[in-house]
Amino acid sequence: MDNGRAWEKLKAEMKAAAESLGIDKIGVASADPFTAMKQRLVRHRELGHESGFEEPDLDKRTEPSLLFDNPQSIIAIAIAYPSKLQDAPKSISGERRGILSRSAWGKDYHAVLRNRLTRLEEWLRERVPDFRAESMVDTGALVDRAVAERAGIGWSAKNCSIITPEWGSWVYLGEMITNLPLPPDKPVTEGCGDCTACIDACPTGALVGPGQLDAQRCISFITQTKGTVSDEMMRKIGNRLYGCDTCQVVCPENKGKNWTHQPELQPDPEKVKPLLIPLLSMGNRSFKEMYGDSSSAWRGRKPIQRNAVIGLGNFKDPSGIPALTEVLKKDPRFELRATAAWSLGRIGGEEAAAVLKDAAGREEDARVLEAIEKALHSEAVLGKKAKPQA
Repeated sequence: MDNGRAWEKLKAEMKAAAESLGIDKIGVASADPFTAMKQRLVRHRELGHESGFEEPDLDKRTEPSLLFDNPQSIIAIAIAYPSKLQDAPKSISGERRGILSRSAWGKDYHAVLRNRLTRLEEWLRERVPDFRAESMVDTGALVDRAVAERAGIGWSAKNCSIITPEWGSWVYLGEMITNLPLPPDKPVTEGCGDCTACIDACPTGALVGPGQLDAQRCISFITQTKGTVSDEMMRKIGNRLYGCDTCQVVCPENKGKNWTHQPELQPDPEKVKPLLIPLLSMGNRSFKEMYGDSSSAWRGRKPIQRNAVIGLGNFKDPSGIPALTEVLKKDPRFELRATAAWSLGRIGGEEAAAVLKDAAGREEDARVLEAIEKALHSEAVLGKKAKPQA
């Protein structure tokens, strides 16, 4: 192929083949440097808003030529995932449940998107013998949202998601840098307008401006950290075990949108809204068996177990006291013991107070002792009875 019309034809055929490849939307972007994005990333770093999970080299994140020899175009893909949980189990007294964010409901999206990108690579290689590509999903250097926006997949929303006209923001994104001079698509001209629903609803104020996220205050990020969490953030986490969907749930563009056509991405209700107490005693093997194929497992079981402890405290349900007592007395990880002390302080009452006082005489870690002391002076322990939350 050596003329523009032939490459335009190939692009049209590729888009027509998307559904058969298991891809919901395909767009093409130029491989020029993402200059404006680099400026935003520099400012993002200066403000201390990074999560620490990103590729640290800002040049690699914004210059395709550093990742691929003589790039000619970038193909962006989107795959839609579900937003509604069918037959969701109820969280009731004595059987409190946590929740995984929708991005972790089905099979690990990294594996699903790599599968789709591989299918697309094979499709292209059959038609262009000297085809070369470098595919990436989320953990790659390039900024997925910047590529998707340039490729016409959707617009960059105030909640930092890409909103597609067809699928809303319930989409996973992936891309491949190629040596094919495919003509680029035009960016989507729609936008969020005056709507600030996501900014207004963010539980922690992490959306510090339109398209500006302070990851250090984002619940989605905090649920993936491994250390202890501040009192303020633990209260905000609620019963979230992994991630946070608030800014997408409140988005008007997502109203009524729920996608069930990708079989690997459909959720198991008991897995994505699990009972909290059984999670606390789950060993590595059981955790891998249950969550090993989910994107929520990438940080291991400690963050999810810590978040389960937090959830029990936020429910303020006394039925959680025996399980929290076991964690406080026996768990080898100081982070979980300290968190269990906090949760017992949230629940309050004589039983929780007795457990905390007993632990204070046994505990040797200064960090846990500090958490116990704070819990013993919490309002719930000192006398105000905590009412269980619905």
